Amino acid sequence: MENQIDVPRLPRKRRSLAQELVTVLSEQIRDGLLKRGDKLPTESAIMAAHGVSRTVVREAISRLQAAGQVETRHGIGTFVLDTPSPSGFRIDPATVVTLRDVLAILELRISLEVESAGLAAQRRSAEQLAGMRAALDALNDSTAREGDAVASDFQFHLQIALSTGNRYFTDIMTHLGTSIIPRTRLNSARLAHDDQQHYMTRLNREHEEIYEAIARQDADAARAAMRLHLTNSRERLRHAHEEAQAQRG
Repeated sequence: MENQIDVPRLPRKRRSLAQELVTVLSEQIRDGLLKRGDKLPTESAIMAAHGVSRTVVREAISRLQAAGQVETRHGIGTFVLDTPSPSGFRIDPATVVTLRDVLAILELRISLEVESAGLAAQRRSAEQLAGMRAALDALNDSTAREGDAVASDFQFHLQIALSTGNRYFTDIMTHLGTSIIPRTRLNSARLAHDDQQHYMTRLNREHEEIYEAIARQDADAARAAMRLHLTNSRERLRHAHEEAQAQRG
């Protein structure tokens, strides 16, 4: 049964609304108001309770997923998990602050997600494919409205990991969280000397190529599309890194 918890609307503080919502939901989980196995209220209910937009709700849920506090089951809802041990592996987003750090994360992602895409193409179910499509549609919608696309971007890559049927891919992606998306730390379009809309259009096209290969269950094409997508991101940022170093002399 969904938990309809009466809470005050979120104050508008300096921190992002998404982080405010993460804090509130995390406290409810910690205090036992939301217990393991409980289903979170719907997006609409959370929006009404806290006076925030759907984009804010999705970003907050994405951050809770990255922290291992909840999991989303496509077509069913989002459920509370056990609070992860502080000693568990994770990359602290606060440490991913420089171009060099982001490049290192991209190298890790290439080694992980290329094979993840291949396995997803071989093993994905129709429901999992629908989850990828929903994430892409949300991403495209965010791009069209110039909204925050990071949560949807992460969800697309997480859905691919889920579709491998190998929980370790999912665990690693969840622990990495939204810090793996370069534009959470950097203005990637500016660094690439590109118009923001043009930059996002190109990224969305790369995502669509990954999706289409997985949809037709072409493992080799899925690996190639994922490698191209992540390598393109790495090369754009590597060039920016080299330019910054040259300017410093």
